[in-house]
Amino acid sequence: MKKHFPLMKKALSGALLVTAVAAHAQDTVKIGISEPLTGAVAASGNYVTEGAKIAAEVINKKGGVLGKPLELVIEDNKSNPREAVNSVEKLILRDKVPVLMGAWSSTYTLAVMPKLEEYGVPMVVETASSGKITAAGNPWIFRTSPTSEMEAKAFATLVDSYSPAIKKVDFLSVNNDWGLGAAAEFKKMFESKGIAVGRMETMTADATDLSAQLATLKGTGSDTLIVTSGIEQLTLAIRQASEQNLPQRVITTGGSFPELLLKAPAAKGYASQHLLFFAPWAVEKAKHPEVAKEFMDGWKAKGLDFAGQTEGFRGYDGILAIAEGIRLAGKAEPEAIRQALWKVSIPGVNGDIAFSKVGPEGKESGQATPNVYVVELKDGEPSVK
Repeated sequence: MKKHFPLMKKALSGALLVTAVAAHAQDTVKIGISEPLTGAVAASGNYVTEGAKIAAEVINKKGGVLGKPLELVIEDNKSNPREAVNSVEKLILRDKVPVLMGAWSSTYTLAVMPKLEEYGVPMVVETASSGKITAAGNPWIFRTSPTSEMEAKAFATLVDSYSPAIKKVDFLSVNNDWGLGAAAEFKKMFESKGIAVGRMETMTADATDLSAQLATLKGTGSDTLIVTSGIEQLTLAIRQASEQNLPQRVITTGGSFPELLLKAPAAKGYASQHLLFFAPWAVEKAKHPEVAKEFMDGWKAKGLDFAGQTEGFRGYDGILAIAEGIRLAGKAEPEAIRQALWKVSIPGVNGDIAFSKVGPEGKESGQATPNVYVVELKDGEPSVK
């Protein structure tokens, strides 16, 4: 007996460790997060994740959810659809999360959607804009970000105010579901207003030189160029467009902001415009300034780049929606949370967060209706239109 005592002691220690881990799991409410923390769109993914962390901190200071603190379990999808699927499976199978937020890109989100149905776990989509996401008939999807169609319709109300007038547009889009989908929706909107559509150029998500595409666009006779991509490529496109003296005004879509141009502006006098879903330079224009300020205070306390809030708020609003869904469900179980998300109605940084039904009857996805802002950037100074 004495000979085996060390083994018994080791087994007992292991049992206590398992019990401690289980107790810890029961003492928190888990939310799984899949975001691109490395790779081509890492800047955006990290900002969204920071926003999510701030939301969790704010909620936990107020007592958490169901009397327990929120615990964010974060996985890097590495700006890759295959890795996005792997990250979601890890979160569901290994970490046993009852609800998810992600996965930034439309391509990554579309890739993980079959897994949500397979395992029966809801996901709040905080960024992806492809119409396919909510039209696919996946009842586990709830999106807080606008579709490209919604963004195009919002911009349609502003088109006639431009001077000089918008008469012909070109497109430069990242070659994925997001970029191509946005180009299609904006093209349809412009054509409905009698505006001519010129050349449509694409770029790979990891392209680090766009001079060839911009040189091709320079002689098209268009007055406006619509650019859709992440922070890194928007910055590159605008800088290279200014260097080539591209005659078109540049308008970017999708809610990303080329923050690097604040500290290192494009050519003097060169202006670009950006469709954003939160404008921290004019917090008073937010529908719920008090919510926006709480987010901004948390962002400032972390010493994060000011402009990153244009992306970070997505994670903040996503976690607010999930936390309210868990509260309404009364338990941290996937199906209960899914049902409860339909009842969510709260103020967010962007505006009201509530979900309408979209997609095939009986298998609808949830879609919120966000606000859109136009921000002009010139000589490193942003101004909200």
